[in-house]
Parts: sequence; structure tokens; C-alpha cells
Amino acid sequence: MNISRLRARSAKSGALALVCAAAALTAAGSGDGPASSPAAAPAAHQHPAAHQPPAARGAVVSATPVLDLDAAEVAARLTAKGIDAGQVRHGVRAHRIVYRTVDTRGRPTTASELVALPKSGKRTLRVVSWLHGTQVYRGEVASMNDAATDRSTALLFASTGRAVSAPDYLGLGEGPGFHPYGHPEATVSASVDALRAARAFTRRDGRDLDRRVLVSGFSQGGPATMMVGRALQRGVDPYFRPGALAPIAGPFDLSAFEAAAADDEVEKSSLYLAYFATAWNRMYGLYDTPSRAFRAPYDERVESLFDGHHQVGQIAAELPATSKELFTEEFLQQVRRPTGVLRRGLTALDTTCDWRPDVPVHLFHAKGDKDVAYANALHCRGQLIANGADHRLSDVGDVDHSTTVLKALPQVVREFDAAR
Repeated sequence: MNISRLRARSAKSGALALVCAAAALTAAGSGDGPASSPAAAPAAHQHPAAHQPPAARGAVVSATPVLDLDAAEVAARLTAKGIDAGQVRHGVRAHRIVYRTVDTRGRPTTASELVALPKSGKRTLRVVSWLHGTQVYRGEVASMNDAATDRSTALLFASTGRAVSAPDYLGLGEGPGFHPYGHPEATVSASVDALRAARAFTRRDGRDLDRRVLVSGFSQGGPATMMVGRALQRGVDPYFRPGALAPIAGPFDLSAFEAAAADDEVEKSSLYLAYFATAWNRMYGLYDTPSRAFRAPYDERVESLFDGHHQVGQIAAELPATSKELFTEEFLQQVRRPTGVLRRGLTALDTTCDWRPDVPVHLFHAKGDKDVAYANALHCRGQLIANGADHRLSDVGDVDHSTTVLKALPQVVREFDAAR
């Protein structure tokens, strides 16, 4: 859900439009362009990749059918969501998959995803990794919510003949614990392990996935697209490699966004910044006590709101409209002029495009987007240019943040159709 529409839909659940993109891998870079040094990443990222045997990563724990639609039914759903259904060719079956992965400390855990497959006779399928935008409520993700835009997105890609892996990330869907919002390794490991699980599930049906992954994502999923693509190019998995990258409306300059939120220059600044602050405090320790960051009486309850069990409307109803009312001036100054672990974390997030992909990158954004400014796409494009990357940037028009993804998706399908 677009936070800018919250006043009209405050009673409904939905996704936050953005805030924190999935961060860069520790020691970001592919070896093909400038890379962040290990010292540039937060100390909390310096954990081993896993504490369990590699064979267990991506193993399927359970598979639950969630829908079975013919092509006409898929087209009707897409049309109702405002997505052009002209590219639909197949019916789709989808399952909620629970799979094995690791947490932020490399310890064994589980996560969930939606795996959608076309009802076609093709035995080897190209696969799309679809990376969703920010969610505060665990039940809003594609594997859980039949009405979610992310589920409709998976239906679109699958109906064009591709398999779809749409990870919920850690702590959302059926994943245990809190969502480590914006944690770099956790975002990548959950997404890559989801691809492994999707392949294992698909092979049960006598089919397989092509190794060239088509990666796309919206808002938070935009930088996550670049992160997962970089990890695949670096060989994080022995089988999968990137095939094409298509990030949509990503906040690629997070430092600038958070500073703007601190100055109340973003719609629903307080909600965005509160999610960022509480999540990063759990991971990195941004403040000693809630009262150091939040003004009374919010300091006594704000952290409990972001537990994954509150819908966005419920959270918004408990918070003031502005960051100035919610946060202490000391904390706002810290966001405006970050130092230490906050500065290192933001630097990693600001450089998600600072590498040279071996495959084409097509950025999609809208100049009408008031949540994630078009300048973010220009920020990413500048880094790609500096690295000599094959890239394009398309403006989808004078539309808001939520509409950007609806307009971009048919173009992403065409981009993937042209991918080798």
C-alpha cells in the first residue's frame, strides 16, 4: 500500500511504499567495478554465510497450494488490479513454500515464499525472482495474501510462461521472529535460498529452472534486485546466474531519503522513519533506550507496533503525523548527519548500483513519484555509468509510487522476453 493514500485507506492492510532498501552485501561489489571494503559495512554484517551444511539451504519444508487459475481467470485478476493483462498466455498454479535458510547470524531458520508456475508443457522454465517492497505486516506478503499486488505480479510473470520465486524475506509470511528490515546478507540469502527451494519444488514435477535468473523488484525490492543480481554474478550459488535486472522505483539513495524523512519532507515521514529506526536498533543498536529516540508517550509503545503483527493502518493510528512530533531532536540530528554504524550502513545502501553487471539493467521509475523521488533512479544510473554497465532508464509517467509498478510491469515482461 502506498502510504500517501493512507488517509483514504487507513483501515486496510498494505505495504509501506519504501524506506529502507535491502542493503549491499558485506564487501559489496562483484569484482567488476568499485566495491565497498569490509570496513564500510556494519560490524553486524560480518557473520559467516551459514552454520548449517550447504545442502540444507533451500530445502523445501512444506508446500501448500494457494491457487489454481486458468488464463482467463488470471487476466481478470490482473485487470482488476490495474495491470495490463494483454500478455497473459497460460493458467497458473501457485504454492506457499516454506524452506530452510539462515538468519542474520548464519543460524538455521526457515522462511516462506510464493512459487508460481505456468500451466504449460515446457519442461525447462526461465525463472523470475520477484522482490517485494516494504511490508510491516507479515500477512501482507504474496504467499499469504490473495489480494496482494505482489501475488498479482507473480501471476503476471507466470502466465507469460515463466516460473516465479517471490520470497517473503525473513520474519514475514510464515518465517519466525522479527523481520530484519534492510539487513544485507539476510535479504540476499533469503532470496537466493528461495530460488533453490523453487528449483527443488519444480523438479518434483519433472521440470527444471533455467540457470539464468530474471530479477525484478519494486521500491525496497529495487535495490534488492541489484543486490541479488550482484550476489549471483559473484557465484553465491553454483547453479544460478543473473539473466537480466529490472528494478522499479527503488530508493537507491537511502541517506537522502532518511534525511528528508527527518525533515518531514516525505509523506508519512514519521511512520517510515519509525520502521527504519526500530528495525536498525534491533540489528545495530542505534539508541540505548527508546526515550533517546522517541518522545513521550510514544517511547513506551512504538517498538511494539513493529512486531510484524500490526497492519499499517493500525500503526499509523498510533503515531503522530510528523517526525518532529515523534522523535527527539537528538535522534533526528543523528539521521541527518549519521556517524558510526549508521553511516556505514547507509553507505552500503547508497551503493547498491556501484558495480558492473554482466547483463542488461533496465531501471523503471516515474517522475511523478512523490514517495521515492526520481532522483533515486538518476543516482543508480550514475553509478552504472561510472562502471560502464549496459543499462537503460525508463520514465513511466506522471504517476504516484503505487501506480509506478503497475505501469512498469508489462514493460518488464517485454524486457525479459528479450533477455538471452
